[in-house]
Formats: sequence, structure tokens, C-alpha cells
Amino acid sequence: MIYITQLIYVKKGKEAIFHEFEEIAIPTILKYNGRLTLRIRPNENSIIENNIEVPYEIHLVEFDSQEDFDNFKMDEERKKFLHLKEQSIESVILIQGVKLN
Repeated sequence: MIYITQLIYVKKGKEAIFHEFEEIAIPTILKYNGRLTLRIRPNENSIIENNIEVPYEIHLVEFDSQEDFDNFKMDEERKKFLHLKEQSIESVILIQGVKLN
């Protein structure tokens, strides 16, 4: 199992385009043995301390394997809508890890 955390920074005024991309991308995760386990849109009341810009959204996703994650990224249907991602997202910080017991 692999775990992905994404800090997503959306361009000002492009939120609707980002949401349009997410309507395609999020259901695609399921096709590749993945699960969106948490989707957060932080606000100033939820931040205790920060030393970086607060992202528009934070996603926690898990995939059964690295191969599943790689296949998700290469999904042909998802690729057709990458222009929406490019139009709306300023940057993404992607953190990949494993579960510790």
C-alpha cells in the first residue's frame, strides 16, 4: 500500500475549472485500486501554525501498489482533461509515503 498526500495550490479565479478536473480525476482513482481517503479545504480557522502558503485543498489518497498509482497517472481518459489541471493549478506538492505502525 502506498499513501499520497497532495497540497494543491489553485490559481485565483480558476476554482471552477479545478473542480471540473476533479470531477474526472477523483472517480478515476477507483479504477486503479485507489481510494480518496480525505479531501480537505482548509480555512484560516483550521490552521494552527504555518510556515508555507496554505493550499486550496489537501488530498490523502491510497493505492494498493506503486503500479496502480502509475497506471492512474497514465489513464487515457484522465489525460484528455489534463488541460483543465494545467489551466487551474498553480502548483502541487506531492508527498508519497508508507503507513508506520
